Amino acid sequence: MHAAAADCTDRSCIYALSVATEAFAARVVLARSAERSIDAQYYIWHGDTTGHLLLEELWNAAERGVRVRLLLDDNGIAGLDATLAAFDSHRNIEVRLFNPFPNRRFKALGYLTDFRRLNRRMHNKSFTADSEATIVGGRNVGDEYFGADQRMEFADLDALAVGPAAREVTAAFDQYWKHEAAQRAATVIGEAPAGSVAAMLERFAAVRASPEAVLYLQAVSTTPLIEALLAGRLKLERAHTHLLYDPPVKVKGRTADARLVFANLQSALGEPQEAIDLVSPYFVPGDKGTKALAEFCARGVRLRVLTNSLSATDVAVVHAGYAKRRKPLLRAGARIYELRSEPGAVTRARGWRRIGRSAASLHAKTFSVDRKRVFVGSLNLDPRSIRLNTEMGLVIESPALAAAAAADFDRAAREDAYEVVLDSDRLEWVESTATGKTRLQTEPNTSFLKRLLVRVFAWLPIEWLL
Repeated sequence: MHAAAADCTDRSCIYALSVATEAFAARVVLARSAERSIDAQYYIWHGDTTGHLLLEELWNAAERGVRVRLLLDDNGIAGLDATLAAFDSHRNIEVRLFNPFPNRRFKALGYLTDFRRLNRRMHNKSFTADSEATIVGGRNVGDEYFGADQRMEFADLDALAVGPAAREVTAAFDQYWKHEAAQRAATVIGEAPAGSVAAMLERFAAVRASPEAVLYLQAVSTTPLIEALLAGRLKLERAHTHLLYDPPVKVKGRTADARLVFANLQSALGEPQEAIDLVSPYFVPGDKGTKALAEFCARGVRLRVLTNSLSATDVAVVHAGYAKRRKPLLRAGARIYELRSEPGAVTRARGWRRIGRSAASLHAKTFSVDRKRVFVGSLNLDPRSIRLNTEMGLVIESPALAAAAAADFDRAAREDAYEVVLDSDRLEWVESTATGKTRLQTEPNTSFLKRLLVRVFAWLPIEWLL
């Protein structure tokens, strides 16, 4: 990977990771090519097939002398305490847990006594090798993010960046690593008992030998990314990049707005003149955001939004904060698309034999301006990302990548989404098929009860939590 981007000195070299199996493969390639260090920072790390496979890759890197630092938000590691204790016992590995819960068995009880602190989480996602190559974007670590889940797959996007961007990510990681909220795993979950390392390694071997993992790894080995690397023809886009990240002190609730990702995003992307494409699985613009977006439309800027439909979202309560903004945005001239949930949606992101068998849900967070600049990161356009959780992402100044993002938006809008429109001030969902267009008058593929619950949630004063 390093050799493929030897000239990425003054500008970063970028490769967009939209294919789920390629996103997994890229992390494996970085882990195996690392010579000095690996820094991994995630909101969620599941103890499933891909979660164990990536832990094994990090362990193997440590075995050959690479220093591994693993920083995980304590809210997203359910069931992994014993494994992480064993993992942390390696002389070249250190695990830290961000903003940890005091009760390990019943974490939710912590909200009863310390809600203000525990409600703020580290939502960052990065994987960096030797401070030379990094992966930043929307994906956590788990089967549904890497195309290995039979039931659900998230349509997501990461950016592989080599050069200056990787050094920026390392500097940001160091700030989080040294912050008081990042506590050593041993002090939170305890030291690994005797025999735990052997048990962990046996688990690694069992997962790797499972039929699901064997089939999945076969598919990963034949991804276009791996084939291009082996042939020495991986095409990287050279571009100026700028890393935006919230300071870790944001979890203390004492950060000035001017230092937040959201506050700096508009200046980094520039003032839109022609077009804005917003892709956010959780889209809750609020009154101020809705007004600001409407003003862009009034100035003649084309505004398009892609988010989850009610049937596709994995957090229905968030849909309540979005649903009541649809009509004002549509009246202003915005075009809104909602991802369909049924199996088969976003099939291009599968990349292996189970294409179309899992339900789809949008998880990518990208914002493109004038087909010149694009943001790829962890930031949702909702109050939680803006005010509560820490976030990060790359602003990439590349007409080629911005145009590719716009083309992906076009395909998703045409093939994988409903367009939400107003007909006599009544919402309708337009689905385009090979036989024509179908117009639906209610939220597609949802029950009356689910729609009723969303309406009730919309009445409650909880938008600041969404």
